[in-house]
Amino acid sequence: MPSYREFLRSHRVMLAPLAGVSDRVMRQLCIEQGAQLTFTEMVSAKGLSHGNERTEDLLEMAPNEDIVGVQIFGHEPEVMAGQASRLCETVGEKLAVIDINMGCPVRKLVTKGDGSALMKSPELAERIVSAVVAASSVPVTVKFRRGYEIDNETAPEFARRMEQAGACAVTVHGRYAAQMYHGQADWGVIERVVRSVSIPVVGNGDVVSGASALAMMEQTGCEAVLVARAARGNPWVFAEIRAALEGRPAPEGPTPLQRVEMARRHAHLLYEWEPRALVRMRKQGSWYCKGLDGASAARGMLNACKTIEEYDLAFDQLEQHLKGC
Repeated sequence: MPSYREFLRSHRVMLAPLAGVSDRVMRQLCIEQGAQLTFTEMVSAKGLSHGNERTEDLLEMAPNEDIVGVQIFGHEPEVMAGQASRLCETVGEKLAVIDINMGCPVRKLVTKGDGSALMKSPELAERIVSAVVAASSVPVTVKFRRGYEIDNETAPEFARRMEQAGACAVTVHGRYAAQMYHGQADWGVIERVVRSVSIPVVGNGDVVSGASALAMMEQTGCEAVLVARAARGNPWVFAEIRAALEGRPAPEGPTPLQRVEMARRHAHLLYEWEPRALVRMRKQGSWYCKGLDGASAARGMLNACKTIEEYDLAFDQLEQHLKGC
């Protein structure tokens, strides 16, 4: 079996786990544009242990998804290990990696001791990783941030602890948890983590284009990049990043009409998969339309849509506006 470092060499461009965004339809479209590994939305280990139907839905595979990464969150080593073992059995050979979320700064998770709260409890974080590694038949990685409090950088030492606990790679986001998503990601911390551990490091934070992905890898020495918010309404970013990393000319970006057509296709795929998921198209549609002439009016229509017919009407009107009809 190849090492995880070898795996990353052919999977350098990844879609991050994005709550409420990286469902099977989003992953399908990003794979079409060049994403080499996609992650499910982060999955609650506690929710899995309770047999929560909505949690189970997060694991549904896209039709073009040969492999997938699953990110789990929680703070109880036994629960995390038990559900990691279950994931290995249920997802089977398509499960490429289990990632443990220790970086999400959202209050809902942090107040329960999950996500980035674990950066404040490194001993517990180590126990979780050790337990999940022991229970899993696939590589286990950990995603975390520069540190929890601003100006208290703990990522290099935290990364060493995760390596000692058995993680085969770490992903580092260049902001402190207390920053949430404000300010600029500091790529310097990614380089410092690379120098602190012998396992591969994946870089995350402000990768928004082919140029930024290439710059991050050159500046930090990371093995791969994890694309998050830049993929919202823009699956084409993966084609651009792949071209940059492979030394090819950047592909032409989508025209305004192609953006609207992709948004329409996204809506129809959501509806075909799960009609209840169509509500997600309100924000997805707004991301596709961002910056387009007529985007403000389109967002107003999209936010009121409830049926696939209403979404089609909104996209029809935006197309007509762009064509000058």
